[in-house]
Amino acid sequence: MKRCPKCGQSYTDPDINFCLNDGELLSRLTDSASRLPFDEQRRVDDSPPTMILEQAPTTNPTGWPVTPTAQPPARWQPAQNQLLYPSLSASPNQVLGIVSLAAGAASLTVGWCCWLGLLLGPAAIITGIIALIQNKKDPEHYGGRGFAIGGIITGALFLLACLIYIIVVVLLNLMNA
Repeated sequence: MKRCPKCGQSYTDPDINFCLNDGELLSRLTDSASRLPFDEQRRVDDSPPTMILEQAPTTNPTGWPVTPTAQPPARWQPAQNQLLYPSLSASPNQVLGIVSLAAGAASLTVGWCCWLGLLLGPAAIITGIIALIQNKKDPEHYGGRGFAIGGIITGALFLLACLIYIIVVVLLNLMNA
């Protein structure tokens, strides 16, 4: 049996160690103590006996060895020429390669309308060549090599198809005349 020394509540459950009313540590009652009135039960001491350990070691800071050459640790400094956030590095610029491919694809698909492809085809070839030159000079900053090649090919295909169309039309007109 256990009893709260603060409020006097008794508990028979051996697994409860703290009073459910006020949180006080419960004290285990002996058979003779459980028969005493509550005020006298407070005086019963069931705490474990106090053990006296050896004295704590003392230090003598005046006798410590002093090294006059000791220096404080150096402050941390980031390495030279190294990015602090390498994951935030910019990706290569691919704008001209993408513009070249878009102009080449547009020249093949809608270029026949109003002969708009005669403007888009050469634009695709020129921007593709510029993108390839930039990529060759500085591949870390300029990318899109595949886009540029695709733009040059599609622009050249339109111009070739346009040239074949003009030759066929001229030959047909000469044959009918």
